[in-house]
Amino acid sequence: MKIGLLGHGVVGGGVTEITDSCKVRKVRRLEVTKILVKDEWELTDPRCTQNAEEILNDPEIEVIAECMGGIEPAHTFAARALESGKHVVTSNKKMFATCAAELLGLAKENGVSVRYEAAVGGGIPWMSNLERTERLEPVTSFRGIFNGTTNYIISRMEETGAPFAEHLAEAQSLGYAERNPVDDIDGHDVRYKTALTALKAFHTIVNPDEIPVMGIRTISPGDLAWAKEHQMAVRLFGYGKAGKDAVTLWVMPVMISAKEVFANIQSNFNAIESESKTLGKAVFVGQGAGALPTAHAVVQDLLDIYEEKDPRVGELVNLPVVNSEEKWQFYIRTAVPAFFAEIAAEQEGNVVFTRELSIQEMFELLKECGDESVFAAVVMK
Repeated sequence: MKIGLLGHGVVGGGVTEITDSCKVRKVRRLEVTKILVKDEWELTDPRCTQNAEEILNDPEIEVIAECMGGIEPAHTFAARALESGKHVVTSNKKMFATCAAELLGLAKENGVSVRYEAAVGGGIPWMSNLERTERLEPVTSFRGIFNGTTNYIISRMEETGAPFAEHLAEAQSLGYAERNPVDDIDGHDVRYKTALTALKAFHTIVNPDEIPVMGIRTISPGDLAWAKEHQMAVRLFGYGKAGKDAVTLWVMPVMISAKEVFANIQSNFNAIESESKTLGKAVFVGQGAGALPTAHAVVQDLLDIYEEKDPRVGELVNLPVVNSEEKWQFYIRTAVPAFFAEIAAEQEGNVVFTRELSIQEMFELLKECGDESVFAAVVMK
């Protein structure tokens, strides 16, 4: 099977490393014949080209593996590939979460498939395990650590007591965080992955912008110390729950019992949990990013296409995101504790521990409080 690879950076380079060297017979039949690169200095392989048309118009190429990142031109290239009857595999959560409805529609119209295992959870077989669960019963909810960069920063802060900025810089020096880390630390990366998980688990198309998000930019060593004192730990979660006519989806730091699996996930690892009626809770832990773990997931998708496995897309619906039903208590550390007096169950100096509120109510209050340094977390006892 001939493959056109779009992008030859961290993930794309990992794909060719696996396909070029793997001794497994089926993988040897995956042939990357052309590779799109952006800059002239990247023309290090005879298969490389800077001209996308050489790949998109090649009738022998059956599959496009998109590992470029960003929305454009990745979206345009993926759409054109599907329109020409080529399968698409993508590791690009931002592009696919934004354009999923269009691309899945094009795939259906043209008798091909779009696969995105590598877009969520890196090397963790998260999407395929959701599919396995759904062969027997619906997935009712999911939650967990979807971002290795933020988990690295938080777990290092727990170890050292040093401030956020110090460990962000450390994560950047190790290659865990981008030079511009906004998508990671402000929770947008988790937002895209939460939308894609809802797509797979709940069969619903969600605009990522509908998912409320709070990242860890304002987290302090004091917040982690407070959690530890109360036998809890802080982690950044993506969360989803299926309803009859709507879905609950949000991204926010949580304070979770120190006895929970999630509290003990360190460094840049991910841990994601699904729940269904008879299987109950199933947690998947592993490397959530990196060249080879993510490339591994891309190659698994390529093998599924080669073996003509059914992607089990099913009928998709458009359900609204509603965050007003479930109630939680919240930890809030703020310079204006008096603002939150009406919702306070307890207060310790600048820390407010709230009565039960919905996520929607909490986000509205956080917007109104005027404290740019406020930090809040869902308390999951």
